[in-house]
Amino acid sequence: MLDNTMPKTLREAVRIAAILNLAYFGIEFAVALHIKSVSLFADSIDFLEDSSVDFLILFALGWSARTRARIGMALAAVLLAPALATLWTAWHKFLLPVAPAPLPLGLTGLGALAVNVTCAFALVRFREHSGGLSRAAFLSARNDALVNIAIIATAGVTLFYRSAWPDLLVGLGIAALNAGAAHEVFTAAKRDHAEAEP
Repeated sequence: MLDNTMPKTLREAVRIAAILNLAYFGIEFAVALHIKSVSLFADSIDFLEDSSVDFLILFALGWSARTRARIGMALAAVLLAPALATLWTAWHKFLLPVAPAPLPLGLTGLGALAVNVTCAFALVRFREHSGGLSRAAFLSARNDALVNIAIIATAGVTLFYRSAWPDLLVGLGIAALNAGAAHEVFTAAKRDHAEAEP
């Protein structure tokens, strides 16, 4: 039996995800700058990227299957942006290794996890709908939830072992997850484009 609180349509689910992602971007970005955390900074950029993707999907849902597939391939490139931002901030962290404050790191990661789990549950029913577009939204939410668990664990480690390395390693993990998601979205969109060929 379906939960009556679940979004009934893909458009509704994506709208919820877009609003939540954009709202939490501001919160996480501010905390990341304040405590100088690579992992939170990278995750906040990812929230901004996710909201941009979600809003783009809202417009693209009414387009033809072939056009949606092309947009899906373009979104694969967009998914790489957080990975590049992470590598850049990780390099600066490597040059000046300062451990972030563990309590705000953990609490912000916990809030991000709540947002991403909500988005993932809203989108899971639609992950194969409209090809690469809905898959992009679902993969972003799923990957971000995994990242948030790692961020929370990093806060725990940093509480007892004051080092910049756990935060730095999680930041690099975010880059790897986004690169993998980009590949999956591109593959799905390419397949959809081939199937939509006249």
